[in-house]
Amino acid sequence: MTTPTQDTVLGDFDQATFTHRDIITTFFREGDQWMIRTAGEDGKLADFPVRYTFGIYPLQQYLLPLSRGRLQAFEIAWDTRPAAEGGQRWFHLNPEEITDHTDPLHWTGPYMNWNTRCAECHSTEVEKRYDAATRSFDTRFSAVDVSCEACHGPGEAHLKLVENGGVEEVAGAGFPLALGQRGDWAFRDGAAIASRLEPLEGNTQIDSCGRCHSRRGTLGEYHYGKPLLDTHRLALPESPLYYHDGQIRDEVFVYGSWVQSKMHQAGVVCSNCHEPHSLQLRAPGNGVCAQCHQAAVYDQPEHHHHPQASSGAACANCHMPETTYMVVDPRRDHSMRIPRPDLSVTMGVPNACNQCHTDKDANWALAAVRDWGVNFTDSGSHPARALQRLHEGQVQAVPDVQQLAADGSATPIMRATALTALGQAGVAPAPETQALLQSTEPLLRLGAVRRLANQPLQQRYGLLQPLVNDSVTSVRMAVAESLAQVPLAQLTEPDAEALRQLFAEYTAIQAEHADMPGVQLQLGMFLLNRGDLPAAEKAYREALHLNPQLLPARLNLADLLRLLQREDEARGELQAALAIAPDNAAALHALGLLETRAGKREEAMDYLRRAAELEEQGTRHRYVYAIALHDSGEITQAIATLEAVQRQAPGNADILLALVNYTANSGDLERARHWAELLLASDPDNPSYRALLNRLSGNSR
Repeated sequence: MTTPTQDTVLGDFDQATFTHRDIITTFFREGDQWMIRTAGEDGKLADFPVRYTFGIYPLQQYLLPLSRGRLQAFEIAWDTRPAAEGGQRWFHLNPEEITDHTDPLHWTGPYMNWNTRCAECHSTEVEKRYDAATRSFDTRFSAVDVSCEACHGPGEAHLKLVENGGVEEVAGAGFPLALGQRGDWAFRDGAAIASRLEPLEGNTQIDSCGRCHSRRGTLGEYHYGKPLLDTHRLALPESPLYYHDGQIRDEVFVYGSWVQSKMHQAGVVCSNCHEPHSLQLRAPGNGVCAQCHQAAVYDQPEHHHHPQASSGAACANCHMPETTYMVVDPRRDHSMRIPRPDLSVTMGVPNACNQCHTDKDANWALAAVRDWGVNFTDSGSHPARALQRLHEGQVQAVPDVQQLAADGSATPIMRATALTALGQAGVAPAPETQALLQSTEPLLRLGAVRRLANQPLQQRYGLLQPLVNDSVTSVRMAVAESLAQVPLAQLTEPDAEALRQLFAEYTAIQAEHADMPGVQLQLGMFLLNRGDLPAAEKAYREALHLNPQLLPARLNLADLLRLLQREDEARGELQAALAIAPDNAAALHALGLLETRAGKREEAMDYLRRAAELEEQGTRHRYVYAIALHDSGEITQAIATLEAVQRQAPGNADILLALVNYTANSGDLERARHWAELLLASDPDNPSYRALLNRLSGNSR
């Protein structure tokens, strides 16, 4: 990020034009200013001066000022690649997604706002300074670009050392934060892969880089040197941001992938491969990998099975496949995995082979690696399979996901992902969950907190009370959300005061980012659980003011309005949601329930049917639709619907119990016993299930 000058502006501002959805944007000069004429917040053409340039390669964006102190990243960017590579042109960053100026992804919308979305990582010592009352910014920074102090902290002592001499003799050159963790490596005992001579102490470097090179949300103002989870809320490798095997999908940057990798587990840090100041690799091509992987072993056709110097012989092409974002910006997956075409066949995830061999399918790639003598033994039992099955509502996957969560050899981030998935599925916590709450690894503590999400409140409080003062902010925030429903009047005064302080910290951190629709949504959910319904409604409405298309906020608001017996307003919010997304299953389901309560059976059944047909995650919508069919007297169709769900997501107790009851009531006792046997198999220690089976067996005699 820098101010526009003849040298820094790379785009064509010589009356160049670009047309998108009938809007003609013109790039021109007006005196010493670079100007853009385009549709503004009201959809009308207006002239905007370029305040800053943003980026250099492979694209450059331009920051344009709007009212209330906002700087916005313009959605039409300059392709800085050479013309021979398709560059030297204007292009739209979201050509298919943007409709018009009312879209939140329009350049004037909240998701293209520099103050919130960009400033922290592109300037130094940023203070956002958002005023929620006026919805305005007074953002400030100490340096327009990323300076030394952005990573290393205040530089006064360093400057004095430079002035007085002796900077080389002082550790960290006088900066408070030293990030040199490359370490010394050696090929021990003839090994083909080097190892660190001394263990890596801490994640200081990767956490410093991860502050910007991760998918995360900011927790308060950043402070150099702190662990990443103490300053940011990290996105775990979950769908839809990642594929179920942890490969990148959405724009998640690097950190969440890197900490999955064997390289990270071996003690490799960012600067082992990247020179942080020049932004170049330590060596060209395969040379960067050959620092630790002997070329005589790994840079050979016997290993990569491709001709030398070919694209297939490049380490990164097989182990770090690219995904292109922002139209022209390919970024590599840093989870450093081997290609798994077998998982592509069974799960539909991508693999590096077919990203090059685009004219072939995954079965071809799988046959090819088998011809090389590679046979995968865990195609059916890979942890990613279990995560995908649980995501789809298959409760039979629970033991495998529990195994991943308890696996001490798995990476903490994947274990945290498994713990979170178990919590979302409402699975009762295993005994080891309590031990993980005391783990020295913050990711595991965070995952363990989320593991308890659907457990009884009293049990949750008993387990989480020791973490109210956890040393890591992300963990405390998760504890605050989990314990928001705790009635303080029922606690001792010291315990109640500890929660008051935690809740105050939570709301204070959220208030610093009140300009973000997602934060207002989180705040609304927290306030609802605290029992402050007016404040929750206000937060949901603020989220929708900032982004009218934020469907979770609209659905939550509708649910709150229904709770307040404002049924007509709730119906209006749900219908507004469907106007935005006609095939949104959650909105259809909620509207179906609302119309059921209103006695509008025909409308309700139509909404519930459509929601069931659209359901992709879980089984709840189809289960409720089956119940509604049964209650409407359509017994055969209800049973058929439940059987279809059981085939796709076997082992769900609610589905099986309904099947037992409905088939038994219809006189098909043999079928009812079959479902009762499956029900008992899903939970062999459940006395109610056993009694049900015994009763059905007795009835059959």
